[in-house]
Amino acid sequence: MSDFEALTEEEAFDFVGGPPRIDETAYTWDLATDQIAWESNAATVFNVADVASISSGQNFAALMMPEDAGQRSRIFEVATEHAQAGGIPYRLQYRIQSAGPRSVYVWVEDHGRWWAARDGRPMRARGVIRLVADSYIEEQRLLYRNDHDELTGQLNRTRLTDALNAVILRCARSHTQAAFLMVAINNLTTVNETLGHQAGDEVIASVVNAIKSKLRGGDTLGRYSANKFGIILNDCAPGAMQTAAERFMRSVRELTLRTSGAQAQATVSIGGVILLDHAHTVHQTLSCALQALDKAKQHRLEGFVAYEPNTFTESARQRNIAMVDEVISALEAGRMRLALQPMIDTRTGKAQIYECLLRMERPNGELVSAGRFIETAEQLGLSRVIDRRTLEMAVALLKQHPELTLSVNVSSLTANEPDWLATLRQLIKDDASITPRMIVEITETSVIVDMDLMKAFVDTLREMGCRIAIDDFGAGYTSFKNLKALKVDIVKIDGAFVKDIMDDKADQAFIKTMVELARTFEIETVAEWVGDERAARFLTDAGIDYLQGFHFGLPISADDYRAPTA
Repeated sequence: MSDFEALTEEEAFDFVGGPPRIDETAYTWDLATDQIAWESNAATVFNVADVASISSGQNFAALMMPEDAGQRSRIFEVATEHAQAGGIPYRLQYRIQSAGPRSVYVWVEDHGRWWAARDGRPMRARGVIRLVADSYIEEQRLLYRNDHDELTGQLNRTRLTDALNAVILRCARSHTQAAFLMVAINNLTTVNETLGHQAGDEVIASVVNAIKSKLRGGDTLGRYSANKFGIILNDCAPGAMQTAAERFMRSVRELTLRTSGAQAQATVSIGGVILLDHAHTVHQTLSCALQALDKAKQHRLEGFVAYEPNTFTESARQRNIAMVDEVISALEAGRMRLALQPMIDTRTGKAQIYECLLRMERPNGELVSAGRFIETAEQLGLSRVIDRRTLEMAVALLKQHPELTLSVNVSSLTANEPDWLATLRQLIKDDASITPRMIVEITETSVIVDMDLMKAFVDTLREMGCRIAIDDFGAGYTSFKNLKALKVDIVKIDGAFVKDIMDDKADQAFIKTMVELARTFEIETVAEWVGDERAARFLTDAGIDYLQGFHFGLPISADDYRAPTA
């Protein structure tokens, strides 16, 4: 009886069926003795003179490309506790040398199953090897690369969210629970900075392998961002989610990482959410998991936090989402408007400069001030778009009214954005009359963040003819020395020092000191939030150059502006 005939009924294998093919053959492999029994057409398929030359695993491996030879041995390293009566499946591709006058390497696909003995050691394997075209392998590799993260070999962000969506739909159909964990490596930035990015990549790969080794069959792991990973746990209740998170944290904590830079240690923080108790869509799931992760990161070394809904936080989040949607809609529909608030010259008592204040017009005609949406919009990255639209409207207004001088606010992000400057150049083109009538307002806090970048931004504006104002001065800690280095033209004193000035001696002293210093550096001053005549008189007597506030009237629509008569 041949080796093929000796298979048990349970292991019976329909190798090919029909007449032998020239591109496919079958085998059984006695892993204890390393002997391989081939189907009768094996010599033809592999273009060898005698099948005896490949009758052992060692001999067959000699045909393989050196870098591929280790693949076959690694398929038997899968934990045997997952084995079933039907064996453990495997599928891999590699290249073998085809004998002949001109030896060439050809791609093959090898798939089958293997069984372990009672002691857990690999005992027998059987499978089919098929010759495949190079183009097929390349297509498979491209598909794999499109679906998987290159560093870790796990699902990339797109496929992770696809898998998450599938689990959400399955939970909805079957009325079951699942969990999603967002995992972050805590000290990756430190590793990158001290040991280098190669060491950081090695830490990432090691952490992923540690977590992967603790996954159950059917669970999914994918890379969400640089140091964050998502885990989908099927059929998972809250208690099981916490147990799994603790298992993952322990597996990472116990790692001894020997990177190319030096020995390193890693910990992870984890935020989790139960589907569909607290999240019904991919967006909700990711948002809830990230919120929980933020709380978990507050722990000193590592930690796990399960998402719990907060009515107040959720309401605020929904309001922010609705407001951002409104802002985007208004930008797309051209429903952003400018209002103008005058700055009164204390020497003439007339409006010399107008500050551009942004308003959002709702579809029903209601105007919403920027104070109600600008902070949320900035946090979500819309400030650049808003600032660009404000600039476009301001330049158009300056072209329409040659006598007008405008002060335009820019956010801290825009102040470091070359596109805004490029937009300004494009808008003014060769009209030299525009920029001398434009004052660009920068908040004091943005100056503090990066003085070098701010200096380059300001220098470019000055070369174009603009004047520079620092807004909300006194709210931060910028010295007059820095203002002199930036060649600032105007300082706008934070309104907090002005609104109660007649009742606060400290504010009065601050204003007088500011005026004296500004005069020393030849910088003009603006007092904001001027609310009554007494305050206006005090500020004028103190030497403030311009006054701004509701005492001089509410802001007017830019459409209603009219040039003053002589």
